[in-house]
Amino acid sequence: MPTQPAAALNVIFGPCGAGKTTYARTFARREKAVAFILDDWMARLFGADMPDPIEYDWMVERVGRCEAQIWSEAAAILAAGTPVILDIGLMRRADRERVRQIAEATELPLVFHFVDAPQEVRRARVADRNVVRGENFAIEVTPDHFEFIEGVYEPPEPGELAGAVISISE
Repeated sequence: MPTQPAAALNVIFGPCGAGKTTYARTFARREKAVAFILDDWMARLFGADMPDPIEYDWMVERVGRCEAQIWSEAAAILAAGTPVILDIGLMRRADRERVRQIAEATELPLVFHFVDAPQEVRRARVADRNVVRGENFAIEVTPDHFEFIEGVYEPPEPGELAGAVISISE
């Protein structure tokens, strides 16, 4: 019996408000892929228990739990030959490198997708998303939370973008 070709692991990354989730959902519909959106998982599993203001240690521990489950589900879907899209943050270079190492160790075809927009556009999108609460709303991102994420985010170095699909909106 012939083996099915390996499906690609598509990993979306970029700063807060860049349009990663919109990109992931559109890409999933077009490619008949399964998208895993971390914010959706966090909102569904932990939204009712989320402290206000958000506590970093509380969030990081739950993000880790969500990521572990996402990886487990994604591996099964990839093994069945269906492409997967991960929109799981990856704000730091070390996070993106960890994903690259996992893909290499498991011999998964990996495609990074970098999504970006100018900071003022991203800030306005987040403020609008908080009010409209449409398809891409999962968790409110307050101005303070936006600034915190901006401080954590590490833009990609040129080498990280080699072979990546790049989408920059204005």
